Amino acid sequence: MNHNAKSIRPFIGSKNFEISRSFYRDLGFEETVLESNFSVFKTGEIAFYLQDYYDKSWIENTMIFLEVDDVDRYFNELLALSLTEKYDVKLTPTRHLDWGSECFLHDPAGVLWHFGKFK
Repeated sequence: MNHNAKSIRPFIGSKNFEISRSFYRDLGFEETVLESNFSVFKTGEIAFYLQDYYDKSWIENTMIFLEVDDVDRYFNELLALSLTEKYDVKLTPTRHLDWGSECFLHDPAGVLWHFGKFK
């Protein structure tokens, strides 16, 4: 089957929509408000939807992997944003594994982002 896919856009929720919107803007994503409780965040051709909806079991089991060109550089840029202080989120340093490298960042609601690079 040939999908001819152009993008994939996950939907994620938020515990506090306004705080999550601010977090993702600080993270460098460009926001387009679609409705008062629904936005799309983009960087280049990559995008995801943020909604004003919270279900603890869903949010805390949501993980997104974003491939970056240099994980160590990206981690240092994340540190420089002071997101852990501003939003009380958890940032985990880079780890180097057999398949590649990754660091982790939880968003204000608990969504776990993996920022990684494959070998």
